[in-house]
Amino acid sequence: MAQNNKGFKASVQKLGSHLSGMVMPNIGAFIAWGIITALFIPTGWLPNEELSSLVGPMQTYLLPLLIAYSAGNMVHAHRGGVIATVASMGVIVGSSVPMFIGAMLMGPFAAWVLKKFDEKFADNIPSGFEMLVNNFSSGIIGFILAIIGYYAIGPVVTSMTNALATGVNTIVEANLLPLANVFIEPAKILFLNNAINHGILTPLGTQEVAEVGKSILYLLEANPGPGLGVLLAFMFFGKGSARASSPGAIIIHFLGGIHEIYFPYVMMKPLMFLAVIAGGVSGTFVLQTLGAGLSGAASPGSIIAILGMTAPGSHVAVLAGVATGALVSFLVGAVILKADKTVEADDSFEQSQAAIAAAKAESKGLPSDTVVKSDAVPSVDTIDRIVFACDAGMGSSAMGASLLRKKVKAAGLGLLVTNSAINSLKDDGKTLVITQEELTTRARKQAPSSTHVSVENFLDDKRYDQILADMQSGPSSVKKSEAVVEATDTVTETAAPYTKVRRVIFAHGDQIASSAMGASLLRNQAKKQGLNLVVTTSPLANIADDAHSLIITVADLSAAAKETAPSAQHLTLASLHEEGQYRDLVLKFK
Repeated sequence: MAQNNKGFKASVQKLGSHLSGMVMPNIGAFIAWGIITALFIPTGWLPNEELSSLVGPMQTYLLPLLIAYSAGNMVHAHRGGVIATVASMGVIVGSSVPMFIGAMLMGPFAAWVLKKFDEKFADNIPSGFEMLVNNFSSGIIGFILAIIGYYAIGPVVTSMTNALATGVNTIVEANLLPLANVFIEPAKILFLNNAINHGILTPLGTQEVAEVGKSILYLLEANPGPGLGVLLAFMFFGKGSARASSPGAIIIHFLGGIHEIYFPYVMMKPLMFLAVIAGGVSGTFVLQTLGAGLSGAASPGSIIAILGMTAPGSHVAVLAGVATGALVSFLVGAVILKADKTVEADDSFEQSQAAIAAAKAESKGLPSDTVVKSDAVPSVDTIDRIVFACDAGMGSSAMGASLLRKKVKAAGLGLLVTNSAINSLKDDGKTLVITQEELTTRARKQAPSSTHVSVENFLDDKRYDQILADMQSGPSSVKKSEAVVEATDTVTETAAPYTKVRRVIFAHGDQIASSAMGASLLRNQAKKQGLNLVVTTSPLANIADDAHSLIITVADLSAAAKETAPSAQHLTLASLHEEGQYRDLVLKFK
């Protein structure tokens, strides 16, 4: 039974991943449609009868056809996208409701049919007739599938969509919509949300917007309040590395809209599921009571994106719903954390991150214990660009690309750093592809000639420092990186007691966040030991040459720091994020 449940969960996760791949690349079009709707419909900010005529055609034709093309492209590249669009046109015209679900069904099916045809007959096409056969095969198969869609699939999906809409309306009228969060909030953390959000809520929400100008359904999954409350609870009442890292996670979650950043915090304390459920239910209750709604999908789930897509007159209601979800989640989470008397293991947070990675691996159709090996990091002169790849080429991969792009620029390397969907990768031997571990196998199949490097987390700042260092070190980069770690460990172990030190300075170049994190961890450990130790951060160029100062840097800055402040004591660390090394360090001040 347990194995069956696990298989069912993996199947739903895989379905959600496919649905996300169809919808997420087109979120920009949904946002454009939402803005047009919010501005120009009769109840909008700037009613305009002529411009409001864009709303219907975009909803009926543009958005479903974009979904169909993305779905077909996932299965059989451009040819699959074209035939998926043609076949889905039959579904759209043969229906009386927007055919988002129909496009999600017909798009990949049409591309699969054409793919099977190509596989069977590709080797039998006479030389010189390839273009003729390819064009007519896709045209004839598309023609047949469009007719099938018009008469068979369109009416069936129409009935199914109407049934779902009726069910949702019944729940809304009975004031039971908040109960949906009992399932949605845990589903987010288990990566089951995409099947619900992109398969049901977005299509129904879009249909509701066309009718009344806004929809609360867009907010059921996107509300950042419950996750914000959990992170605040850990910031005030958590322990160890989870507490130290929560402030940064709050910024990424609430402003950046990357919700998966808070998933490990919930996984490490399973009772915290109650906190996010309570926050979700209470937030949706307030949203429904006050009549809140968005005019289009908000993606990512950032408070900035949500407020940008909020329907006229709903801003106060939306803010109230988000604030309520955060407050309730925080209060429940605080009670749970304060009642927990267990001693936090040093690696508990890392273990929960590993559990999240395993769950996400299952969502990609991989076994949770899949081990993926990275290629050796190439030297900088052997590649032309770096590509961060994920399912949709958006979200956390875009943030990872942004982080590394800044580092590449600061290092003066003329490399292009971009992000892409895995299915859009080009097989180029001059490209370094960076993926999360659970996606590396798929990326390697898509671009076998490229170099592939895996990361556990697209937001792992120190991992990018290591990759850049390896790239600049040449072919023996892996050994050199290990040597740096070994050397810095020795420095830490053999450092003399710092009895005369009055100030500790974390000197940084452009890595302000890493230095601030290290200073915070050391400050916390000093406080636990009852030491009145001044711990600050400073740009490397601004540090003073003071014999009573201890300058802490990473390996790349060590030589420059010693040259800038030769009278000070110096300590070089391989990473500024490891809390355990600071527990050992504070003892040397005694």
